[in-house]
Amino acid sequence: MITQYIKKKIMAVLLLLFVTQGVFAQRTVLDDYIDSAIANNIVIQQKSIALDKAKLAFDIAKSYYLPTTSFLVDYQSADGGRDIQLPLGDLLNGVYSSLNQLTASNRFPQLSNESINFLPKNFYDARVHTTLPLYNPDIKYNKQLASQQVHLNELDVAVYKKDLIKNTKEAYFNYLLALQAINIYKESLALAEEGRRTNQKLLDNGKGLPAYVIRSESEVENIKAEISTAEQKAKNAALYFNFLLNRDLAAPIDTSYNAQAAVDKAFSLLAQDENVADREEVKSLEQVTQINKTMLDMNKSAYYPRLNTYLDLGSQAQDWKVNNQSKYYFFGVQLSVPIYSGSRTKNKIKQAELDIKNSKLDITQAKQQLSMADEAVKNDLSAAIQTLYAKQKQLESAATYQRLIERGYREGTNTFIETIDARNQYTQAHIAQQIQMFQVLISAAEVERNLSNPQIQK
Repeated sequence: MITQYIKKKIMAVLLLLFVTQGVFAQRTVLDDYIDSAIANNIVIQQKSIALDKAKLAFDIAKSYYLPTTSFLVDYQSADGGRDIQLPLGDLLNGVYSSLNQLTASNRFPQLSNESINFLPKNFYDARVHTTLPLYNPDIKYNKQLASQQVHLNELDVAVYKKDLIKNTKEAYFNYLLALQAINIYKESLALAEEGRRTNQKLLDNGKGLPAYVIRSESEVENIKAEISTAEQKAKNAALYFNFLLNRDLAAPIDTSYNAQAAVDKAFSLLAQDENVADREEVKSLEQVTQINKTMLDMNKSAYYPRLNTYLDLGSQAQDWKVNNQSKYYFFGVQLSVPIYSGSRTKNKIKQAELDIKNSKLDITQAKQQLSMADEAVKNDLSAAIQTLYAKQKQLESAATYQRLIERGYREGTNTFIETIDARNQYTQAHIAQQIQMFQVLISAAEVERNLSNPQIQK
């Protein structure tokens, strides 16, 4: 539940955003890092390749509407086998002899009986073969499937980019937090070393206690250990951040980021209403449903006939002869009507119908999960903001307490142990306040991740 304090902050931030739109339109160093992460991320490059392949598959699917032309050459030569006997001489020579006598000429020569082999010898057939589908529903549905797959790949890239943006922000905030922890511990170390010098000076002058010197030395070493741990965390955070940007792991990181301004802007996210139906995750599932519906229509189209046409332009003859007699064209139309397929088509239709039912259930479940997740991350952000407000109050109290104890110690009314305790309280309160401030930014990144059109915080 949003408290009255947070409501007032939201109204103030929204008013400030309205008045100073130009200021918030300025880019930040984090924006540049996010752009670099998106441009150089290997997974996005791989998904972009998959998207390009899907687009090429769509172009291929469209090309099946066009005719296909190829040049074919067949050569055949054989000998032996069955023969066809043609008794031309026996049938015609008597007639030709009578005709020669009647015409007193030799215009009708004598013929020999022929034997023609079934198998071709030294025979070629060269042709340009063209086919064209006149009606084939498979082409239509394959084109639709390819187009839907392109959209599905685009949504997949968009979802991964949103995750990458969130992870990049969190990594950057964790790095800044580690640096802040180092600075806070160094400030505490300076105070501890000053306390050690003061106690040593008092001891040298006979006014101090050895126990105070030993305790101050122990405090200094303890803070140094905390600094070493914080520095190691900062190194690991930098390694992960540079890994996300796919660059040299030792590359320097620009820390000129106004975290407080980003925290102030995080209040406005609580006032944004989100329609889960616009989320890329839901749209991806809806696209899967559309693909399943196209598959259903495609399976139903198996009952429809197919009509194709073809044309051959070529030359065929023996002994590689090319002349007017060898040239030919061959045109035809082919109709294919399905009659029986052993219930395969009917079962495929039932499978597709079940896939559609399942994908619709997936959409319903996804909307419920996303709605719950949206409310949860907003509640987390609201709680983080309220906790930050409490941490800031604790820090102010710890700072005031430390000043009072330090002054009392100098005046002799408080012990050295009390100064150490006050300093530790302030250090821990300062670190807790910084942790909570970046926790607000991380929670805000989670809320932005769940927006259908996330705006990068500046």
